Parts: sequence; C-alpha cells; structure tokens
Amino acid sequence: MKRILVCEDEDVIRDFVVINLKRAGYDVVDVNCGEEALRVFEEEHGNFDVALLDIMMPGIDGFAVCKKLREKSSTLGIIMLSAKTQEMDKVSGLMIGADDYMTKPFSPSELTARVDAIHRRVCMSFMKPEESPIVESGPFQLNLKSRTVSKNNVLIDLTQVEYQILEYFMNNKNTALDRSSILTHVWGESYVGDEKIVDVNIRRIRMKIEDEPSNPQFIMTIWGFGYKWNEK
Repeated sequence: MKRILVCEDEDVIRDFVVINLKRAGYDVVDVNCGEEALRVFEEEHGNFDVALLDIMMPGIDGFAVCKKLREKSSTLGIIMLSAKTQEMDKVSGLMIGADDYMTKPFSPSELTARVDAIHRRVCMSFMKPEESPIVESGPFQLNLKSRTVSKNNVLIDLTQVEYQILEYFMNNKNTALDRSSILTHVWGESYVGDEKIVDVNIRRIRMKIEDEPSNPQFIMTIWGFGYKWNEK
C-alpha cells in the first residue's frame, strides 16, 4: 500500500487532499499540526512513502517538520504546501530537503500527479539495477545498488532527488544537459512545476560535493542552457 502523511492545519484543505489521495489509491494518515506529524512519523517507525507538509502552521511550522523528517529519512518524498507564492519560500523548502513545492489552490489532478511522481521516485530507490553497480568519476563513486555516492571513499548524505541528479550527470560526463532534460529525467514527463527546482537542487548538491561551492569544479553552469558534469 502507498502510504502518505498529510500535515495541514486547515480542515477544508486537509479534507480535500485526503479524499483525493484516497481516491488515487493512497493509504493516508492526516494530522493538523507539526507536532502531531513528528509524533506519528516516530510511532509508525517512518513507514511512509511521501509526506505533504503545510508551511504556515501554529507551533512547529512546515519548514521545521521537513528538516526533522529529512534527518530521519533520505528516501521519504516530501512536498511542501503553501498559499504563498514568494520565490523565497520555494527556495527555503527545497534547500532544507523538500522534493517539491505546491502553491495553493491546486486541482485534484495536479495534486495526484505531483504525489505520483514523488512516489515513483521513492519506489525507484528500492529497485535493483541491471547494469554495473559502480559508476566512477574522479574522486566520486556512485553505487547503483545502494543508491549512494561517496567522495574519496567518504559517503555523501544525499536525498533521492540529489542522488538521481548526480546519477544522470555521471552517466553523461562532459555533456551539457539542459534544465528541461534534467527535470524530465528526475521528476518525470508529467511534472507541472517550475524548472527553477533544478537550480535549487544543484545549489544544494554543490554545497555537499564541492570543496568551494561558489567556485564549482564538478557541476559546471552552462549559462542560458543548463549544467555539465566535469570529468576530472
């Protein structure tokens, strides 16, 4: 069963989300505050595939919940929900570990499409690859079986989105990849969000793998186009 944790303090919106996700075949656990979300996640031993988190809530807000859940699980799919449209909210959520961001109001079809895309990615993290289990590039080793990346034999703490981006780069070394192709490869063809989600995740990855994130040596920016993995 596809399990999802919904944390939304507005009853009408939470009911709308729960009904539509249940219709789409999800087993939904819903709570109305951040404290309850963390308690339920702990009690259920993290047995969720996806979490939908409202940002603006009394008590512990969605950003804090996202950060704590990401510390507990690198494979959990996390989508932030907010009525705000400011760019800074999107960047903040993605930088602390969210996989996607939805602005209210949204349609049932957009909701299920976004959740389905995240759920497929979570499922991929448990699939066994058919090809060679190790991809090497300079000081990096990407293990296709464990879906992990290490640098100089030191494991890098990555979300599944970050892993998939690095996998795409390292399988296309020294090749300029446009934002659209990265978005399609990682988030799927049906993704209806903003391409800027790619830029935010690249920024986050650079902070984890580059010696000087402001002067990257591995993930190079191709201005007006996209990015390229620089094979050292």
